[in-house]
Amino acid sequence: QLQLVESGGGLVQPGGSLRLSCAASGFTLDYYTIGWFRQAPGKEREGVSCINSSGGSTNYADSVKGRFTISRDNAKNTVYLQMNSLKPEDTAVYYCAAGVLWGSDWCLLEGPYDYWGQGTQVTVSS
Repeated sequence: QLQLVESGGGLVQPGGSLRLSCAASGFTLDYYTIGWFRQAPGKEREGVSCINSSGGSTNYADSVKGRFTISRDNAKNTVYLQMNSLKPEDTAVYYCAAGVLWGSDWCLLEGPYDYWGQGTQVTVSS
């Protein structure tokens, strides 16, 4: 069974950091573009960051540029999202997704992705 599992979420104070992980089971992530998305209460899901299969190309939403870093370790079949300088507006459920296509112009859109995780809650609050 093909599955993506996110972990690493939690409660953090403003200015703090978290590292999210996206692990795959049942398939290898080596050939997949991975995207991170988030959905805050009452809002639509939005793209946060994405990375191509080799890890050589990435893209970020303007709201997280300079604070979030996406990376991947294909040997561990895992993709990470390092989140620094967290703000209350970063509070959301964070999802990872896998797809076979890559394009920096559209990798923050939901359409190209075939597999989705169940999400992990990130709460930024004092």
